[in-house]
Amino acid sequence: MNTNFDNLPNRRATESVKWNLYDEDVLPLWVADMDFSAPSAVIQALHERVDHGIFGYAIPLPALVETIVERMEKLYKWKVLPEDICFIPGVVPGFNLVCHALLKPGEEVLIQPPVYPPFLSAGASVRAKHRDAPLTLESDGSYSINFNEFEKTITPQTRLFLLCNPHNPVGRVFRRDELEQMAQICIRHNIPICSDEIHCDLLFSGQQHIPIASLDEEVAQQTITLMAPSKTFNIAGLDFSIAIIQNKDLRKQVMEARGGMVPSVNLLGQVAALAAYRDSQEWLDEVLSYMEINRNILCQYVNEKLPGIKMWQPEGTYLAWLDCRDAAISKNPYEFFLQKARVALNDGEKFGQGGKGFVRVNFGCPRFVLLDALERMRAALVQR
Repeated sequence: MNTNFDNLPNRRATESVKWNLYDEDVLPLWVADMDFSAPSAVIQALHERVDHGIFGYAIPLPALVETIVERMEKLYKWKVLPEDICFIPGVVPGFNLVCHALLKPGEEVLIQPPVYPPFLSAGASVRAKHRDAPLTLESDGSYSINFNEFEKTITPQTRLFLLCNPHNPVGRVFRRDELEQMAQICIRHNIPICSDEIHCDLLFSGQQHIPIASLDEEVAQQTITLMAPSKTFNIAGLDFSIAIIQNKDLRKQVMEARGGMVPSVNLLGQVAALAAYRDSQEWLDEVLSYMEINRNILCQYVNEKLPGIKMWQPEGTYLAWLDCRDAAISKNPYEFFLQKARVALNDGEKFGQGGKGFVRVNFGCPRFVLLDALERMRAALVQR
């Protein structure tokens, strides 16, 4: 295939959130949206469906359900039945839907900050609160789980654990033993797990994703797994995700909570998902290879050329978490780099406890864009 990932399409002409939120002289390395065209198989499948000319309501595509079942078995040795799979229009609507189904006002959802900002507001619409079990920042810049503190954080009001794996923004791909310990704690306290695994296909060399629900049947019966092709194949705007819920009663409870507020998925999203999962593995292999080089270049540049800033190599996702606390920046580093370097990153403070002094960088872009942004950041630090 040999896709040209060095090409940058003109996204400012496409109403892109990523490219149009800021002024034209700003390089956007923020929202988790790659600057690569979707796989050719996806584009072709969409063309064929559009040419049909009718865009009515759709039932779940049987071939897509079958492909997902086969994918879970092939990748994870995880036996999922077709009836376990529910289609939803996004992972964020998914975990908010779960909060509606399982939480009451005043109850708590357990999270592990610093974490993807929508986790911080999950459950707010039902007046539930988040309960923080922060990840531990190690001396090398990696993050770990303090399991004693994780369990101590749980209260009688804690009714749901919202897991992010691979973790956004810190880039951890949790090991089997870590998943087992979290799962066992939740089982002891009878806390359902909602696992956001949207970045599960975005792994670098030597890493293996393990769906927490695949650990054993007991964990599966207590887990709702959220996945999507959106980040993997750069089709987020088509609003297609899946929830895998193997507990029949739990599945019924979650699906009934839709209550006319969470719509069914559209047909084009399903068509794109089928072409992505079934026909686009070669594209995925190539984009992962390209982004692994981007990750390595970014890590070396940050640690060698950006004074006072540190970065640990993420194990998964195309997002890097930069520690700017020793950079002698007088203001919020997000604001500093936006104003002085004209580079838009994500503000670490938006990721909750432990995020102050950090920024998140999206390196899912052509290499020349990444290098341009890094040079701008270096110049801004030198001139501060």
